[in-house]
Amino acid sequence: MTTGVAVTTTPASVESLDLDPAFALHRGGKLEVRSTIPVRNADDLSLAYTPGVARVCTAIADTPSLVNDYTWVSNVVAVVSDGTAVLGLGDIGPAAAMPVMEGKALLFKEFGGVDAVPICLDCTDVDALVETVVRLAPSFGGINLEDISAPRCFEVEDRLRDLLDIPVFHDDQHGTAIVALAALTNAARLTGRSLGDLRAVVAGAGASGVAVTRILLEAGIGDIAVADSKGMIYDGREGLNPVKQALARDTNKAGHKGSTEEALAGADVFLGLSGSTVSEAAIASMAADSIVFALSNPTPEVHPEVAAKYAKVVATGRSDFPNQINNVLAFPGVFRGALDVRATEITENMKVAAAVALADVVGADVRADYVIPSPFDARVAPAVTAAVAAQARADGVARL
Repeated sequence: MTTGVAVTTTPASVESLDLDPAFALHRGGKLEVRSTIPVRNADDLSLAYTPGVARVCTAIADTPSLVNDYTWVSNVVAVVSDGTAVLGLGDIGPAAAMPVMEGKALLFKEFGGVDAVPICLDCTDVDALVETVVRLAPSFGGINLEDISAPRCFEVEDRLRDLLDIPVFHDDQHGTAIVALAALTNAARLTGRSLGDLRAVVAGAGASGVAVTRILLEAGIGDIAVADSKGMIYDGREGLNPVKQALARDTNKAGHKGSTEEALAGADVFLGLSGSTVSEAAIASMAADSIVFALSNPTPEVHPEVAAKYAKVVATGRSDFPNQINNVLAFPGVFRGALDVRATEITENMKVAAAVALADVVGADVRADYVIPSPFDARVAPAVTAAVAAQARADGVARL
């Protein structure tokens, strides 16, 4: 006796998929490799390859740092994912992650002039991921980690930063954090307050929630409390992993122990990075001139039109509403600045400097629907690049 019926599906044809403009655009991939020098004759060939290339190889063997001057290494970033936390799609695997990693590499080039190579790894074990990236690292000037699930992503990044002398940056964490800090700085200024005047509640203790909390602490937020799926994180709560235990020690001065919505009563700021929902009543209970960043995609924790009935400033992660918190505002310029000075790492100060530069692009033009610039504002990448490079020199991590 059978207990179930096997269901088979017929894959859609490429021709039928191409009727969708998204598939048509992705057909054949979004990247290619182009040479930077011509090979027109035997003389060109002998310089670009053998025998001329041997002289360059020998020089690099004698002085390894010359690899940055005579290859593309100092201008290329590896975009590395294991496919376990892809956009809002979750654990879809390395093959299905490739369109996103290609897209990330495309944005590096378009917005920062940085060459990037998408690398999707068929392993999820932390030791295997770290070892693989370390072995790949000599080919790159920086490592951009992408869409690796929490809490593994924290350990992967920390270990790679310890092992490598090139920038390692988990964009899901730090790109979001930089842009959120910039937008919140301007939102506070618009309402006549500083970051130190604000009490914030963060929904979500994954990669982005933790990073946003950490950068806001670094920037001097007045108080900030974080909630996960079980409620507020506080010192003494049982069952916390090491990342959340550290958050419990450093946050939630007011000692909130209930739900996110309970903690929002009287709060100045809500930062949603959770994929959950927050009721209209909870938003209404916040302080006057409140600030709501409902950043989950594609569905914000509270609809921006609902939030706008009570909040002075509303931001989302979506492009069809004002104040989009978009990582592309940060990572191209951050890496461009780090690569330009051949930084050994991306420090906390460099991230804060990037956020300050982003906020300054808006400057005196700040208003409720404009606390963060557009990714297509031509001032963004140069401003972030310059700020990051200058801070790298100030922090002593620049080699140029």
